[in-house]
Amino acid sequence: MIFSTRHRPSEEERSELFEAIGPLPLRGVAWPRWIKILAVLILICIGLLILQTASGPVGKTVSPLVAASILLCFIGLIVLARYMLISETRITHRGIEQSWISHREVAWEDIQFAKFIPLVASKRLICFTSKGRPVVFQAGTRDMQIAFARIALVYRRSK
Repeated sequence: MIFSTRHRPSEEERSELFEAIGPLPLRGVAWPRWIKILAVLILICIGLLILQTASGPVGKTVSPLVAASILLCFIGLIVLARYMLISETRITHRGIEQSWISHREVAWEDIQFAKFIPLVASKRLICFTSKGRPVVFQAGTRDMQIAFARIALVYRRSK
């Protein structure tokens, strides 16, 4: 998909956007509190089920290779949950960034088009860049969600 016909916001439009968003930098958690709690509860349930199975008669018949792969997957889920718990999204005068497993960042000049996706579990802003690869940011606070919606309006696709 080519966005070359896109009208990029002028400096004045970007200044109006920054004014509408509020004092920058705006920072907030990437995931809502209820999602974080749900993720931890699910991890606890999975961990208890693994322990229950491992200590029962079925656990003694499981291949060590299968047990190791299950344990490795569970550790991967713990790592993902940890990043969900500590991840933070920031909007600055330079662009948008989010701490995650790998740091996500996009400069205002690189954004060709942005779309706000209000899902139940997370409100997302998808930024399509000049490099062709979309960058996804999550908003866990109301202020960040409103800012994402405003950014999407300014960086919407031209008609």
